[in-house]
Amino acid sequence: MPSQPNKPDLDWSQIKETVMMLTLAVSRIEKAMKDGDDSVTTLADLFTSIMGNVGSIGKAADTLAESREKETIIMNFNVVSKKMNDAIVAFQFYDILTQRLAHISNTLAALSDLVADPQRLYNPYEWFGLQEMIKSKYTMDSDRAMFDAIINGATVEEALNLSETSPDQPSEDNVELFD
Repeated sequence: MPSQPNKPDLDWSQIKETVMMLTLAVSRIEKAMKDGDDSVTTLADLFTSIMGNVGSIGKAADTLAESREKETIIMNFNVVSKKMNDAIVAFQFYDILTQRLAHISNTLAALSDLVADPQRLYNPYEWFGLQEMIKSKYTMDSDRAMFDAIINGATVEEALNLSETSPDQPSEDNVELFD
């Protein structure tokens, strides 16, 4: 059993404690992502099936003779179709979330590896390499801007403000699920 912070022995160190906490953070993120992925996969399958059914209803309604009932069916078809499209956009936000969490998990694991290695821990080039690896994984302009801001001394609040003004957020016009 490793040395414990409440009962330290000669083997206790802040670095080991840091590595354990980073490992805990990575495992919690990975667990949350797995749980979320299972649910979202089920929901995505259901939405795909429902969209097929809704499409069939719309096609069938088009074949009906003009009537008050046809108008009601088509009106409700349009409402359901719009809501389904809104749900698909929400799925894209989830996809972006899971991509970001996976990146954070990988970053924390790489940080943990660096901190755990005494040969690398005090080497500025290793830290620069870690930062370059992290930045190279970003696919969204807002993430790169946040990274640059933090590296240049911005606060978390300042970096978050950058992301709120970013043009690369998903919308109904640029839905692209599960890249």
